[in-house]
Amino acid sequence: MQSVYGFVITPSGGRYKNTSKVGDKELIINSEIYNHQFTNREATVVEVPKINSTGINKGDTVIVHHNVFRRWTDVRGNEKNSKNYFDDDTYVVYQDQIFLYKNTKWNSMPGFCFVKPIKAIGNFDTDQEQPLKGIVKHTDGSVEKGDLVGFTPNSEYEFVFEGERLYRVYSKFITIKYEYQGNEEEYNPSWA
Repeated sequence: MQSVYGFVITPSGGRYKNTSKVGDKELIINSEIYNHQFTNREATVVEVPKINSTGINKGDTVIVHHNVFRRWTDVRGNEKNSKNYFDDDTYVVYQDQIFLYKNTKWNSMPGFCFVKPIKAIGNFDTDQEQPLKGIVKHTDGSVEKGDLVGFTPNSEYEFVFEGERLYRVYSKFITIKYEYQGNEEEYNPSWA
């Protein structure tokens, strides 16, 4: 099956990532269908659209919007699939629902950057990380990889993949490029 504009994808490891391995046992850390934090966001491309202006190919790994695989309950209490659902483990997504893709390396889609938070350096900071500041890990080309940048409030959205917590930030909301002071350190919480 090939769509005209949509990418046909299948989730990598199911709809939800709601278990954690503890020793040789598996622990269920979430049992709700509506919690977006435990929805899987990683998928494999099964088929590319007929009109494909991206660098995404069949077999690539993609990071998608959290509502693609999520189930929800309507006002009558009936469980529903997202509008992207096609059948079984097949979903159709469009370019604006894909944020990052990997063929040989991770590539950001136009308009998106992924920023790694940095540790707070103040003695009296209650937060573990500096707000609205981070190091660019994946870029669409609007800034350089490795740049220390600042972004606007409420423009970051948390993603955890490959054991790293990153913020997806629209490129247009990156407002400043800082000079390194030498004391910046990436922050990755132990739970990621």
